[in-house]
Order: sequence, then structure tokens, then C-alpha cells
Amino acid sequence: MATTEQAEARARWLLITLLFAGTALNYVDRQVLALLKPTLEAEFGWTDQEFAHLGSVFQLSAAFALLAVGWFVDKFGVRWAYGVAVAIWSAAGMAHAAAATVSQFVVARSVLAVAESVNTPAAVKAAATYLPLTQRSLGLGLVNTAPNIGAILTPLLIPPLALAFGWQSAFVVTGALGFIWLGFWIFGTRRLLPVNVAKNAALEGNWGELLKDHRTWTIVGAKALTDCVWWFVLFWSTDFLVKTFGLGQGEVGVPNAIIFTMAALGAFSCGFLFPTMLKRGMSVNKARKTSMFLYAILILPIPLALQAPGPIAAALIIGLALFAHQGFSTNIFGLAADTVPTSRVAGVMALGGVAGNLTGTGIIELTGWCLTNGVGYWPMFAIAAGAYLTALLFIQLMQPDIRALDEG
Repeated sequence: MATTEQAEARARWLLITLLFAGTALNYVDRQVLALLKPTLEAEFGWTDQEFAHLGSVFQLSAAFALLAVGWFVDKFGVRWAYGVAVAIWSAAGMAHAAAATVSQFVVARSVLAVAESVNTPAAVKAAATYLPLTQRSLGLGLVNTAPNIGAILTPLLIPPLALAFGWQSAFVVTGALGFIWLGFWIFGTRRLLPVNVAKNAALEGNWGELLKDHRTWTIVGAKALTDCVWWFVLFWSTDFLVKTFGLGQGEVGVPNAIIFTMAALGAFSCGFLFPTMLKRGMSVNKARKTSMFLYAILILPIPLALQAPGPIAAALIIGLALFAHQGFSTNIFGLAADTVPTSRVAGVMALGGVAGNLTGTGIIELTGWCLTNGVGYWPMFAIAAGAYLTALLFIQLMQPDIRALDEG
């Protein structure tokens, strides 16, 4: 029995490792365009508003795709659905290197967005299906650090690669990494077993039941209110640093690395904070909401980045905000995995992704408009400061008493 349990534990950790690596690649591929903005802007003559439209294409494509992604992952399972998605988004990432016009970038960006939208629903469903309650937040926290690891490595590696071998090489190399990952995924996920068969079998999801459930709308609302901040920072932080402090293409790596290192620590911290609160006798309800409140407080100083004396100080302030965002976001993932039947988890996370991508589109376009019309960055920083306390209030109104399906 011990041998079987050890084998199952190893299989679960291997799953987390592969999800971590896949999610990191997901954010490497999507961040390349933002990091190469100064180079591509000079080569193709893009304006801030046109660059914003490219970001919006990604967000809207992902939002529409997510309407079907939940069904796709729930129907075919994590292993098959996620593997196909990574293969497609890696090919689409490489296709950017062949783009010579804005319309060609739009096509490549749209396909990338559709395939990458599978990532979060698949990861949360995997955690809900294969990890027990006491390990779920740690697993989700580790997986949720992955976007930040990708965002740390990308600004350190992509600008030098582009300067040395041309901007096309950045897209080719990052896309090729996805195909290497795919080989490990195919052979590394063959022996996964659900940890709770009864929970998996319960309440087979359909869209009617899903849309009537207040737990669905809790996740959707929380994602809508908070994801826009993540998309704003991911898409515009390099431009903010360049415009505010006069940094060149080769100088943005360190400030961006600081921002996303702190973000990674935020996701990782939730993986320990929530289980620690449970061990001290807190209910799932109190532990989730207390940790969310702490993270919501930490993001309040983000507008101070506008007055920072230099790029490192600004990066530390924005990094603290992303530390808070990732801690809060990991709690949202955990809330979904704890309270939503696993047959519906991917669908609920997909709807949450739709909401987050739509508000992300809104804040990306708002940023482009504000910069084009001389307003500056302050409206977006103000929105970010208040988003998380508002989201926590919404969660409290929707679910005054959170109860995990397998609590106790």
C-alpha cells in the first residue's frame, strides 16, 4: 500500500511540475510581443493605440474561445485537451516570426490566444481532480507562480536574443520550447488517478446548471474585477518604464524581472498561508477571506509608482501590487477548486476567464486612449488600487459562508 501511495504522490508532483512548466511557457509566448514593442514599433510604425488594438485582439480572441474551452476540457479531459492546446499555441507563437504586416500579426495573435485560453481551466481542473484539499492550495500556488517565472525570464532573455539574432528569433525559440514540453507531457501523465471519485462523478455539469449556480458567478465576478489589473501590468509595464524613465530595449529586463519575481512570491505565499490558517483551526470560509483581505490591502499603494524616483523603485511598488494580485488570484482558483464540482470546474474557470479577458480588453484600450490623448497612466493605477477590496466585497455578498465540497 505504501508503495502505491508513494507512486500516486510522485505522479501528482509530476503533474504539478508539468503544469508549472506549461503555464510558464504560456506567459513567455504571450509576453514576447510586449517586450519587443520598441523594436516592432520602430520597424512597423505602430502607434500606442494600434499596439493597444493588438492586445485587444488577443484578449477578445481568448474571451470568445473560453466560451467553448470549459466544455472542451471537461469533455476530453486535462491530458488530451492541454496537450493539443500547447502544440497549437507553440506553432502560433513561431508563426509571429513570419509576420510582415499588422494583419498577419493579428492572425497569429488570435490563434495563440485561442489555444492559450485552455491553460487556466485545465490547470484548475487538474488540481480539483487530482489533489486533495490539504494540498490543493499549495499545488495551485506553485502553478500560479509559473506566469511570473515566465515573466521574469522573458525580459532577461528575449531583448538580448532579439538584439543578437533579430526579433524573429525570439518567437521561434519560445515556440520551439512548447514542443519539447509536449513530449514530457505525453509520457509523464499516463498514470494519474483522481483523488475523489465520488466528487468527480457528482453533478455532471451542463450550461443551464452552471449559469444558475451562485458559485459560478462568484468566480466570474471576482475574475472580472481583478484580472484586468494583471493584463494591464503584463501588457503595459514595459512601455510604462520606457516612457517614464527613458529606458532602452536592453534596460527593461531588470525592472520587469523585479516585478514578476515579487508576483511569483505572492502566488507561492498563498500556497502556504491558506493551509497554515486551516491548521490553526480556521474554517475554509475564514481562511480564504482573511488571506484575500491581506492581499487586497497590499495592493493599495500601487499609484505611488507614478511618483517613484527611478525605475527600480517603481518596479518594487508595482511588484508589491502583483505579489498581492497573485496571492488573491490563487485564492480565487482555490475557491473554485474547493466549492465547484469537478465536472464543472473547467467551465466555471472558462467563464471567469471570459470575464477577465473582457475587462482586460477594456483596460488595455483605456490605456491606449489615455496615452494617445495625454491623460497618462494614472486612471489605470487608480483602478488597480481599488479592485481587490471591491472583489472581496463581491465574494462576501455572493458567498457569505464558503464551504468546500470535501471539507472535513
